[in-house]
Amino acid sequence: MKKVLISLAVIAVLFLGARVGFFWLLLNYPQTMKIVSQLADPIGPTQEVAWQQGPATAAMLPNERPPNVIVVLVDDLGINDLSWQGGGVAGGTMPTPHIDSLARDGADFTAGYAGNGTCAPSRAALMTGRYPTRFGFESTPAPPSMGKFSQRFQAEAEGENYLPPSLFHGDLVDQIPPMEEQGMPESEITVAELLQARGYHTAMFGKWHLGDAPGIRPEDQGFDEVLGFYSGGSMFGDEDDPEIVSARIPFDPIDNFVWSVLPFAVRYNGGARFTPSEYMTDYLTNAAVSVIEANRNQPFFLYLAYNAPHNPLQTTRADYDALSHIDDHATRVYAGMIRGVDRGVGKVMAALEEHGLSENTLILFSSDNGGAHYIGVPGLNDPYRGWKMTFFEGGIRSPFFAKWPARIPAGTVVEGAVSHIDVLPTVASAAGAPLPDDRPIDGVDLLPWAEGRATAAPHEALFWRSGHYQIVQAGGWKLQRNGRAEGLWLHDLNVDPTERKNLVTERPDKTAELLALLDAKSEELGPPAFPALVEAVIPIDRTLKDPSVEGEAFVYWPN
Repeated sequence: MKKVLISLAVIAVLFLGARVGFFWLLLNYPQTMKIVSQLADPIGPTQEVAWQQGPATAAMLPNERPPNVIVVLVDDLGINDLSWQGGGVAGGTMPTPHIDSLARDGADFTAGYAGNGTCAPSRAALMTGRYPTRFGFESTPAPPSMGKFSQRFQAEAEGENYLPPSLFHGDLVDQIPPMEEQGMPESEITVAELLQARGYHTAMFGKWHLGDAPGIRPEDQGFDEVLGFYSGGSMFGDEDDPEIVSARIPFDPIDNFVWSVLPFAVRYNGGARFTPSEYMTDYLTNAAVSVIEANRNQPFFLYLAYNAPHNPLQTTRADYDALSHIDDHATRVYAGMIRGVDRGVGKVMAALEEHGLSENTLILFSSDNGGAHYIGVPGLNDPYRGWKMTFFEGGIRSPFFAKWPARIPAGTVVEGAVSHIDVLPTVASAAGAPLPDDRPIDGVDLLPWAEGRATAAPHEALFWRSGHYQIVQAGGWKLQRNGRAEGLWLHDLNVDPTERKNLVTERPDKTAELLALLDAKSEELGPPAFPALVEAVIPIDRTLKDPSVEGEAFVYWPN
């Protein structure tokens, strides 16, 4: 009898444990997915990468062969995060001398724009030279669990909130492809494919975020070598590493989600995941330097796609200690991340100099969108309104620099609006690679402006679209339409670049003109590939850390 009772007790404990475990998995879905991911795709120990080696000797001198090309794209960098022209984090107290030198010694496109208000469509625009809407790619790939988690987190948040709740369209989940298939179509032609066909060695480091399924990974889209991560991002280091300083953002659902799901891992050319040997930004930088050395005797194209300063906020202890004058912990960590990127850009330029490649290398620098409101650090996009996940200037204004000493005079300033769609045609022109002739290319070659040979505006109009949120800019006038909020904003950027005065009522003629232009272009570009699952409510004029204000302006951001 005693044995029977013991057996029944064990069964009861196992049954209850299973039920408790099941409900824990449901309530902690992000952590669950991280556990499942690591079981299905384990992260191995640090390993050395055997980089492909170029020729031991050069067939031509560096200045006689096609130029090397390096595109540096940072993640969520605010237009005011650089010290170029007096800006910078923490009131301009964190200098960025190496990035600043790209503008000083090359061309500064003062009205540079990201391809979208979030990262993935911007990257698609940069890679293809086309509006990502042309191939239905308007959303940043994300699992449905992220929308559910964010909505639940927002509902549980404390404090007065005068904004309406964000929307999660659960009835549309079955229309959304698996996250790994939410990417840029295989049929798109990338800048890497154009240069690979021209004989360039092509390499990518860092964040892809344009699809994880076979056929749409970077090694399938023109890159000979890839070291990085296909989906959203990665941690920058082990949280328990004493040489890493982290800042969590307790009021932000996105931050809570990424801490739950992101690994500290990379892949090389589609292989198994493994642990980087150092802080992620330094690791990617040193990888790029190694590839420069390995390919110093042949033309190369490097896409250095840092995931900094996107959260999770993590910096090295050395960078954190160097910024002791910054009181706020999160701001200090964020500034340390930018310091790491600036150091990386400096190391890449030093490697070019060491191998005699500086003169004939085109370097382009930009950010995928503006700074994010949800990290709670103020002033990232000053003096502009808006944040990442808006089409106000703060969400899409981006640093846009081009340095090529052999062709671009130092100190060149270009004032006309340019965009990430211009990267592919500019790089193709520099490399002597023909553009695809079987599809529209929306971007233009910017070299005539960078060299001072062109004076007219590079574009008659530029367009952006994320679902019902759409904008057009033409002749310095900008119209935004947010369908869910039934909002229209018209601004004359020629006299009001910070978008303080809405002229919709005063200028119905201009409003009607731009609405017609917007409708015609939207119809031409076609529908999105799949519907938006989430419509996040984004305040325009404050960080998420700041208290909500009655009557404050906001937009719905579909994704």
